[in-house]
Amino acid sequence: MTAVDAVRAQRVLLDAELRPATLVLRGGLVLAVEAIDHPVAGEVLDVPDTAYVVPGVVDIHVHVNEPGRTEWEGFATATRAAARGGVTTLVDMPLNSVPPTTTVDHLRTKQRAAAGQMAVDVGFWGGAVPGNLADLEPLWEAGVLGFKCFLSPSGVDEFPPLDPDQLHAALTEVARIGALMVVHAEDAAVLDVAPVRPGRAYADFLHSRPDAAETTAIQRLVDGCRETGARVHVLHLSSARALDVVADAKADGLPLTVETCPHYLCFAAESIPDGAAEFKCCPPIRDSGNRDRLWEGLRAGVIDMVVSDHSPTTPAEKGRGDGDLQQAWGGISGLQVGFAAVAHEARLRGVDLTDVSRWMSRATSDLVGLTTKGRIEVGADADLAVYDPTVALEVDAGRLEHRHPISAYDGLKLDGSVTHTLVRGRLEPDHDWGRQLRRPR
Repeated sequence: MTAVDAVRAQRVLLDAELRPATLVLRGGLVLAVEAIDHPVAGEVLDVPDTAYVVPGVVDIHVHVNEPGRTEWEGFATATRAAARGGVTTLVDMPLNSVPPTTTVDHLRTKQRAAAGQMAVDVGFWGGAVPGNLADLEPLWEAGVLGFKCFLSPSGVDEFPPLDPDQLHAALTEVARIGALMVVHAEDAAVLDVAPVRPGRAYADFLHSRPDAAETTAIQRLVDGCRETGARVHVLHLSSARALDVVADAKADGLPLTVETCPHYLCFAAESIPDGAAEFKCCPPIRDSGNRDRLWEGLRAGVIDMVVSDHSPTTPAEKGRGDGDLQQAWGGISGLQVGFAAVAHEARLRGVDLTDVSRWMSRATSDLVGLTTKGRIEVGADADLAVYDPTVALEVDAGRLEHRHPISAYDGLKLDGSVTHTLVRGRLEPDHDWGRQLRRPR
């Protein structure tokens, strides 16, 4: 781990504009933004003229799975992967760990498990499940950044979904305490009547998770947002058919935000091989036309941000059913390569890197109130990523830092890569450097 006193580059992202600068770092913060020829003593990172210095990625949708399912991932491997991919802050989801983060005691258990294992800074979501309505305010006071709920089965028994009445009660409570609800928006009733055909065919799996599951659920969230005044965030939007519903809600001034994920922006259903469980996720990757419309939604501001939804598991769980996509675990491992993959695809589409950074750093940090993250300015944390579009990357899942060598991105050829990551002014941070974050008061 190397402490850096300054970063000097021709292209530094400052106030949504790329310009030459020397960033003077002190005590883990950006002390000053100076001219590029400003003299600085100490350790200076001189960035190649081909590269960009952007705020570290703030990935607010990561499943670390520790404690309880550490064989799926864990804080040590997840945060090491994050640091290698330009992610300087992640927020851990409340499910897939055992116990789930649905009470203050469970939060403390997770925090103890994470201690001394974090190479980047880590915050925590709380969970909203049937029967824990009274736990939401204590969790909020204990520092979680918001609450996650499901409207359909989550895939693990210890984190059940909310029915419509329970959702309304939870939104009412979230509005009362001034918190944020983030929602896996697939409607259980729609999924119950969708055709489920076991087997390896990706097309059959796609039919079992139709667009209507998302559009119906998101309309319910819009209604709940309107009725209760709660801040609501739609997780991992897959279906572009919901964009009109979202746009109308935003036009009405509702406090609704939406994220999508790199795998929805980089892959298309017609290119996914049958039986390739590494591409299985819920909601699913849809067709190329849908992908194009998601990009349009980002450009138009209907979609606010991009997150990884890193959701790894063991080879045994991914291989369950020997390629039967109804049986395999649903989740994509993309924490380390998400930023580079989106930057590559954006470049092909004529989208500026400044937009990619805004979607993956500033918008995400602002959503959860981490106002010293996701930006390069005096007083902000010295969380920085160096991205060089001339340093090609061919993704090899076996060389990624997350626990198991499984990833939908395996074999993908990218034009650029993250070459350096600084977490509060430290290059190659070790596992004692990351901090546990709590909600700013």
